[in-house]
Amino acid sequence: MSRSWKHHPMVWGGVGVLFGVLLAGLCPHAPLHASATDRYDTFAIATGMVDDGIEALYFLDFLTGDLKAAVLSKQIPPRFNAFYQRNILNDLGIDPTRNPRYLMVTGLNDLRRGGSRLRPSVGVCYVAEITSGRVAAYAVRWDATRHAAGQTTTDEIILLDVQQFRTAPVRP
Repeated sequence: MSRSWKHHPMVWGGVGVLFGVLLAGLCPHAPLHASATDRYDTFAIATGMVDDGIEALYFLDFLTGDLKAAVLSKQIPPRFNAFYQRNILNDLGIDPTRNPRYLMVTGLNDLRRGGSRLRPSVGVCYVAEITSGRVAAYAVRWDATRHAAGQTTTDEIILLDVQQFRTAPVRP
């Protein structure tokens, strides 16, 4: 006795796949962006976007307050060819002898970039100092032309803003 097409599992499996493909085609496509952040003892590291498909690696040394960033070139073989740095102690009003404690994350921001060759990165690096309650936002000046040509870039990290997000605790 043969089964009718209505009871055949292959028919329903094919209908399900077809329905899934059609539904996926109607849904808006949104790119997925991820960043990574980690810390160990007196050092933090994070990744963050600087341009479409290009990310920076940010380093924060808690002892010195040095924030550094590096970007890999698109040339073969890939090597770091864009370097940025800034000391954040003055930006956040931090006394390094008082054992500062930091958090660092990155995020995407739609900053006005204009038509200039040097534009702010699409990503922002946020650094918070826990005991003072201050948070600073940083970006890098990005030159896509130099990057595409594999030219080395060295520049300062740009301070965008500093805000007090928490009242600092009173210390004896």
